[in-house]
Amino acid sequence: MTCASCANRIERKLNKLDGVTASVNYATEKARVTVPEGYDPALLIAEVEKTGYTAILPRPAEEPARGDGDPELTSLRQRLIGAIVLTVPVIAMSMIPALQFDSWQWASLALAAPVIIWAAWPFHRAAWINLRHGSATMDTLISMGTSVALLWSLYALFLGTAGEPGMTHAFALTIAPTDGAGSIYLEVGAGVTTFILAGRYFEKRSKRQAGDALRALLELGAKDVAVLREGVETRIPTGDLRVGDEFVVRPGEKIAIDGVVVSGTSAVDASMLTGESVPVEVREGDAVTGATVNAGGRLVVRASRIGADTQLAQMAKLVEDAQSGKAEVQRLADRISGIFVPIVIAIAVVTLGAWLGAGFPASAAFTAAVAVLVIACPCALGLATPTALLVGTGRGAQLGILIKGPEVLESTRRVDTVVLDKTGTVTSGRMSLVEVIPEPGVDRAELLRVAGALEQASEHPVAQAIARGAAAEVGQLPVAEDFANVAGRGVQGMADGHAAVVGRESLLADWAMHLHRDVAAAKARAEDEGRTVVVVGWDGAARGLLVVADTVKPTSAEGVAALKRMGLTPLLLTGDNAAVGRRVAAEVGIDEVIAEVLPQDKVDVVARLQAEGKVVAMVGDGVNDAPALAQADLGLAMGTGADVAIEAADITLVGSDLRGVVDAIRLSRRTLGTIKTNLFWAFAYNVAAIPVAALGMLNPMLAGAAMAFSSVFVVGNSLRLRAFRSVTR
Repeated sequence: MTCASCANRIERKLNKLDGVTASVNYATEKARVTVPEGYDPALLIAEVEKTGYTAILPRPAEEPARGDGDPELTSLRQRLIGAIVLTVPVIAMSMIPALQFDSWQWASLALAAPVIIWAAWPFHRAAWINLRHGSATMDTLISMGTSVALLWSLYALFLGTAGEPGMTHAFALTIAPTDGAGSIYLEVGAGVTTFILAGRYFEKRSKRQAGDALRALLELGAKDVAVLREGVETRIPTGDLRVGDEFVVRPGEKIAIDGVVVSGTSAVDASMLTGESVPVEVREGDAVTGATVNAGGRLVVRASRIGADTQLAQMAKLVEDAQSGKAEVQRLADRISGIFVPIVIAIAVVTLGAWLGAGFPASAAFTAAVAVLVIACPCALGLATPTALLVGTGRGAQLGILIKGPEVLESTRRVDTVVLDKTGTVTSGRMSLVEVIPEPGVDRAELLRVAGALEQASEHPVAQAIARGAAAEVGQLPVAEDFANVAGRGVQGMADGHAAVVGRESLLADWAMHLHRDVAAAKARAEDEGRTVVVVGWDGAARGLLVVADTVKPTSAEGVAALKRMGLTPLLLTGDNAAVGRRVAAEVGIDEVIAEVLPQDKVDVVARLQAEGKVVAMVGDGVNDAPALAQADLGLAMGTGADVAIEAADITLVGSDLRGVVDAIRLSRRTLGTIKTNLFWAFAYNVAAIPVAALGMLNPMLAGAAMAFSSVFVVGNSLRLRAFRSVTR
């Protein structure tokens, strides 16, 4: 495709097929098509070819396109270089009377003809194909303008007076009455061709650069892997791995594919995917993601997801889907560009007739009409939205922000309230041991050792938090004997030579163990703050308290402050009691808390806020957040959360940092602003330039330069989004 009108035409043709819904994106050069089950894609390709274009089926997401170069870009570059070499002397001779030697006009013909015929061949070919199908595009305008310039010049040279030795014409920016048969317009045809070729070349190159983020994302993965087969390491291509295969990852190597650590401990650098600079500690049983880097020890990983199911491939698909979609503003631009060409041709014909009718020479009338044809090309209009989307979503992918579709951008502009689910979003979502309070005379290390020994035998999240905290502080824990689980109350057994009980205070009371009054007061304070308290006793006496809580992420307060600076109102949503909600809210700087909300009621909270006239963004990560994410005007899912939440959200954050929400909204708003700037430029440019050209105040060559510049400006403006910086960097 060569312009937005091409895309519009292919889209119309595909949508006429039974059961087919198509959206064609000029910038990505892709058609996104929904077809009935069992539909043969060859029929779609045949329809595109009948329209005068070519098409192929896309590669799977995990297979990035490879190649040494782009043949289309190479061809454009060759034509552009040839055109520049031949056109410069033609323009110089035409505009500088001192260079107009005898018969210079014939030298101009020899130099300009190859430019207008060979260099402009892609325009002529596309115009001819369109003519055969009864339609017109930007190429039609360019081909008409340059061909008429050549034909008029041939007429003037062979049948008029322009071919006579000694013929000169002065350079002028405005049109003055002249003898049409005494002037040639070879510099117009060659100049317009060169300027538009230059514009198209830089536009095409910029579009390729804009798509680099997706290609770079796909290239992140490891190319080969050391798989364990019968205990022996064998290096194979990553694509040959199967689910269940175990592979070795040495320090400094990329983890080949999503999996679970079977043995070893290490720190994994996930910054290339999540944007978070702090490596994540992993050990046996932890999940790891393909394309992340093993920064510490040797790991053995069991592959759990391969091919299109990996997080990397799913990220790439989300990015590609977003880039292939269309925002409402783009659909408007497509409709306008679809009817623009016939209107421009009509304006050019009216301009020609009006000039001739007013008694001006044919050359003046012809020059004004050609200028209208050339200046009007709304290529910038067709590029305004898709290039900004392409660059914005690509930059988002690099920062771990996956925007699902262009329509999401409109939502981010209007949002005024951000509802933050507490667990897993503001807090880590993982219980941690936060306080140890021994009874008077009891050794803290012994308290942790005994409690940790019993709790490590339990699967309960609170027990696991205590076991992790104890092991981190005292090292290797003893093995519990005669372990028993007392349903809903705690655990008991032999640990470190003691008959011990760990659990609720009522469980210890059954064994006639009671807390010292100071320790009991500390327990009451902790429970008032919404924390979980576990009491430990052995050998007939209470020995102390362990306090467990879901800790606030270290970056949450900074994220909330940044949301407030953007003029948004953060609101904390939690199923916990009000005391817990208020404590967490106070810690991160949130003023409003909605507590004790059942999972199924979260969607009602969002709906109630919307009924109050608020435009709501919901941030969550759990399965129970999915309905609320779908109900919200803008749903943002933490990528560390459940797949169903990610599926329901409009934006997925690969990391778990609340500051990513700020980046996502900032980037979306910046992208939308860029689209609007581009559209304003494209519209304003055409609306202002066409009357100027029709009045004869702009020659076709300057019109061509201005038209080419407008497209390059729009693409260049979009590429500025590549400089977007995260608040975390």
